[in-house]
Amino acid sequence: MESNVTMLLNADELIKSALREDISSEDVSTNAVMPTAKMGVVSLIAKQDGIICGLGVFKRVFEILDENAQIEFYFKDGDIVKNKDLVATVTGDIRALLSGERTALNYLQRMSGIATYTYEMAKLFDGTKTKLLDTRKTTPNMRIFEKYAVKTGGGYNHRYNLSDGVLLKDNHIGAAGSVEKAVKMAKEYAPFVRKIEIECETLEMVKEAADAGADIIMLDNMDIETMKEAIRIIDGRAQTECSGNVTKENAAKLADIGVDFVSSGALTHSAPILDLSLKNLHPIFDTKVGAV
Repeated sequence: MESNVTMLLNADELIKSALREDISSEDVSTNAVMPTAKMGVVSLIAKQDGIICGLGVFKRVFEILDENAQIEFYFKDGDIVKNKDLVATVTGDIRALLSGERTALNYLQRMSGIATYTYEMAKLFDGTKTKLLDTRKTTPNMRIFEKYAVKTGGGYNHRYNLSDGVLLKDNHIGAAGSVEKAVKMAKEYAPFVRKIEIECETLEMVKEAADAGADIIMLDNMDIETMKEAIRIIDGRAQTECSGNVTKENAAKLADIGVDFVSSGALTHSAPILDLSLKNLHPIFDTKVGAV
């Protein structure tokens, strides 16, 4: 996955789009109580324990609305925060602080929730060779943020999009006519540096995929004993990936099977948010002239 800096360079237009969604013409509530610029400060506070993620995106929201906004962070992405921790303070035009609050928190809470859920699931595979992967089951226009959050939480990124790798699923196999034909056609079409992964639902498909020279064989929705037999059939000829309704509640039983990868759509589509809040907004006062 891309670094935090690269993510922000690529994500700027997405953040602006989110702001336009929330402010179609004006922020009526804020303009009613704050008709002119006034400097203020507000505190970002954690309301539950978890992994913080998305601080750069949170910061960028306020910078877009107020180029002079200043954010002081007391944690970094990937750190554990505790309930009631002061995570950051944001200083700037009060109008920007009020108008950007919801968008900034939406990003931060969502990304921190995914990082936390990933962290908790990834711990189940400590001490094994198995790597925890995300999927393309992401929120539209949120993939760059959600995949970054998975990596921050200790998971690994599967292909980013359809242009990023070959993964032949059941409908691709149906279109090609068979597992063998699908692998053969992919090998002929894709550059030789691209690995060919194929989804298999039965042991017969697994054998056919291994014999055809697939690089990665996805064991889709198989029970434990069937997966163990699939690994025996593959016998090191391909890497293995377990997939299908993997959640934090059932992932532990997959740790000792010996697959190379476990992929979970739940990391991005089912992770609850991490509760965070912007509190204690107040103007900044100069003792000589009053509010700045």
